[in-house]
Amino acid sequence: MAADSEPESEVFEITDFTTASEWERFISKVEEVLNDWKLIGISSGKPLEKGVYTTGAWEEKSDEISFADFRFSITHHYLVQEPSDKEGKEELVEDALPLPMQDLLCMNNDFPPRAHCLVRWYGLREFVVIAPAANNDAVLSESKCNLLLSSVSIALGNTGCQVPLFVQIHHKWRRTYVGECQGPGVRTDFEMVHLRKVPSQYTHLSGLLDIFKSKIGCPLTPLPPVNMAIRLTYVLQDWQQYFWPQQPPDIDALVGGEVGGLEFGKLPFGACEDPISELHLATTWPHLTEGIIVDNDVYSDLDPMQAPQWSVRVRKADNPQCLLGDFLTEFFKLCRRKESTDEILGRSAFEEEGREVADITHALSKLTEPAPVPIHKLSVTNMVHSAKKKIRKHRGVDESPLNNEVLNTILLFLFPDAADKLSDGLESRSSTSAGNNPPPENEDYNLFSQFKSAPSDSLTYKLALCLCMINFYHGGLKGVAHLWQEFVLEMRYRWENNYLIPGLASGPPDLRCCLLHQKLQMLNCCIERKKARDEGKRGSVSDRSPGSASGDNPDKEKEVGKSWESWSDSEEEFFECLSDTEDLKGNGQENGKKGGVKEGNKEPANLKPEGRLHPHGKLTLLHPGEPLYVPITQEPAPMTEDLLEEQSEVLAKLGTSAEGAHLRARMQSACLLSDMESFKAANPGCCLEDFVRWYSPRDYIEEEVVDEKGNRVIKGELSARMKIPSNMWVEAWETAKPIPARRQKRLFDDTREAEKVLHYLAVQKPADLARHLLPCIIHAAVLKVKEEEALEDISSVKNIIKQIIYHSSKVLRFPNPEDKKLEEIIGQIMGVEATIARARSLKAKFGAEKCENEEEKDLQRFVNCLLEQPEVSVIGAGRGPAGSIIHKLFVNAQRVSAVPPLDEQLRRSGSSEERRLTPGAVSDFPPPTGREVILRTTVPRPAPYSKPLPQRMYSVLTKEDFRLAGAFSADTTFF
Repeated sequence: MAADSEPESEVFEITDFTTASEWERFISKVEEVLNDWKLIGISSGKPLEKGVYTTGAWEEKSDEISFADFRFSITHHYLVQEPSDKEGKEELVEDALPLPMQDLLCMNNDFPPRAHCLVRWYGLREFVVIAPAANNDAVLSESKCNLLLSSVSIALGNTGCQVPLFVQIHHKWRRTYVGECQGPGVRTDFEMVHLRKVPSQYTHLSGLLDIFKSKIGCPLTPLPPVNMAIRLTYVLQDWQQYFWPQQPPDIDALVGGEVGGLEFGKLPFGACEDPISELHLATTWPHLTEGIIVDNDVYSDLDPMQAPQWSVRVRKADNPQCLLGDFLTEFFKLCRRKESTDEILGRSAFEEEGREVADITHALSKLTEPAPVPIHKLSVTNMVHSAKKKIRKHRGVDESPLNNEVLNTILLFLFPDAADKLSDGLESRSSTSAGNNPPPENEDYNLFSQFKSAPSDSLTYKLALCLCMINFYHGGLKGVAHLWQEFVLEMRYRWENNYLIPGLASGPPDLRCCLLHQKLQMLNCCIERKKARDEGKRGSVSDRSPGSASGDNPDKEKEVGKSWESWSDSEEEFFECLSDTEDLKGNGQENGKKGGVKEGNKEPANLKPEGRLHPHGKLTLLHPGEPLYVPITQEPAPMTEDLLEEQSEVLAKLGTSAEGAHLRARMQSACLLSDMESFKAANPGCCLEDFVRWYSPRDYIEEEVVDEKGNRVIKGELSARMKIPSNMWVEAWETAKPIPARRQKRLFDDTREAEKVLHYLAVQKPADLARHLLPCIIHAAVLKVKEEEALEDISSVKNIIKQIIYHSSKVLRFPNPEDKKLEEIIGQIMGVEATIARARSLKAKFGAEKCENEEEKDLQRFVNCLLEQPEVSVIGAGRGPAGSIIHKLFVNAQRVSAVPPLDEQLRRSGSSEERRLTPGAVSDFPPPTGREVILRTTVPRPAPYSKPLPQRMYSVLTKEDFRLAGAFSADTTFF
């Protein structure tokens, strides 16, 4: 027993190799994938409708399998279809051929313009492909090909899958596939031949029929007729007889007086070359039977003019050069430059002698002297202009990036008020300059708030367009630096001489716009304040009667302006003047109400009311009972977004401690303190409750109460937050002195803020400038493509423009957007420009605007379809309106290429001669670039008594490529 047990244990340990070979594992994996994808069993579906391969949706799903260590990808391609009727399926199960075999004979979807190559070659709606997973891998040896085919055959047999299974062999660029499809008692083999050199006997139909019949090997004597579908493709490349409709811009005219704002205010548009490179005409004979036509090496009946179906596709030029795209790209390149304006224009141009520098500092010190000095005669201005002269002296006229003519044209476009030579500075405060700009309520006009650019009628927007044009046409980077330098000098000149900047909305900076636009608006605010102050000095001083004041901003500004006469830069002088009222400072109050009463009762006669604007309705002061007057107050300081950010950072750095919070509150209450002082000056004897009733009515709570005598009276008191001990309002009220706005320290120091803005502008590099103005350029480009699209009315372009606006508003809303995202936006705009240029090119070629009304509409529809669809059928083939134009294009191209010396003569007689040309003239068209033939028949194979099955062969012949793709079915039951 022991001896017997040893061999048994050895046999038990032997591994069974009969089910574990790599080949069998590979087959098992294929079967597993087919099971997972539910491709097992009988395939069912409705007959295919015409054109469904092009209009329908194709989907695919992939998996990865391996044969030993060689990885394959297995992919299922299929047309998405509605599920078929189950009852109909059960009736057809017994005798029906597998669906792929039925598809081989279907003629509704021959030559689909956009589909997988196997769909075009075999007409299948569903198939599975096994291909090497890596791009550089290939199945090259015949033994490996046969092994894979055997695996496919076994997997199909084991699973009962009726979906064709293909294997890709040879290098991927050759697109060579072999495969198999199995059904109950039938099998179809998919075979392929791919050659570089074409055998001469297969260049015509008769040779292809011979190879098809020999491959079928049908034993029947009267061979069933072979059905044929033939397509010849002709390519038109020569457009010489048609002028490209895009007129190049006249660069010389850009500086002329006639151009002016017209050219400098608009971006160019259109392609510099024809964006349509080729036109492909496919002439198709969809249903022919063998013997109807003759096509051999001697003679051919295949005349394109006689073809029943014509279809056209256009080949678009790769990245055609377009003007708007070039402008945007070149301007965007500025953003990556590192040079400063000094480095670009030459540092020597900005060197100044020590005497002159000392003179500037002396000029600045003069501002603080009490002697009245007219500001427009200050030596600061003289120094700016002497620096300007020095720049021109160092840099000769020929060396200047911009010549005077161009520069003057641009400056007049940017500053139209300069032409009027208004020395008294009576520019209108309104920002909007006259022109063909859209009204403010227009959606296009309001794009600036989405793009954070600037309104399309503003100075900033015009400056962006001018810099863009200068960068492209006049001097590039140096031209940009030169114009910017002149612009900054103009800003300085306007500040010194109280000239308002045109093209900017009045009021505080608009935070919806770009920072540069905000800075210019801030400078304008400074000029307005300074101008009002200077006019107040010169004007007569007279108090305004309260009843005549209207309370609107202009009157308020006038009052402030005439009151600034006593102002000087020295704040110490100002406080010394108030030494006689110093005793007011010591009157501390227990609370706001008591303090108000004390202060009001203490010096009612000594304090003369000052700075009254108008009575506040019927309100009266609580204790003296006099009318409550609204005071003249200082305007709050306007701020740009960078100042707001800077302020918020300072406040945040104060921390969360009690001291920090108190200091933060004091910093934020400067405007409140100023208003309190103005209120006290206008209403002597007032208290905190009076101020709150005017300034924050919701913090004064009134209620009806019954007094001691039983009368109903209204009693008021401060809100709970106002009663908090040592709150900011109470502290400010205690600190506030009765000082009218005209004698207060300015909340907004226009001199300092203006110098900060001018310094900010002066230190901007061209790259910084381009970053600031790029949103304006994108804004202008979007408006331009919208304007051009409206002329063409292309629905697909409308949708793309909407996407560009949405994308741009997301990217440009935040500071410092990424370069990659900006490039994407510019690329989208360039794509739209190219599409519109293609539409115009096709309209020019097809004369879509020269025909009668009905024909014109048909041609326009045809042109729009060419842009949006991969292939478009020509109604009426060669005899329709579009077909006759296409024919004429080919005829003219043939004449130009065939007889160049007689070109002019032929053009003169072209129209009459074309009418005399016979339809069968071979010279009308060049030799076909591609010949595609599909041969189909149904014959019993391999024996006469076998079941009749579909046979199909597809052939394509081009100049350097010949391919035969055959699907040959055989009966596996009766053979």
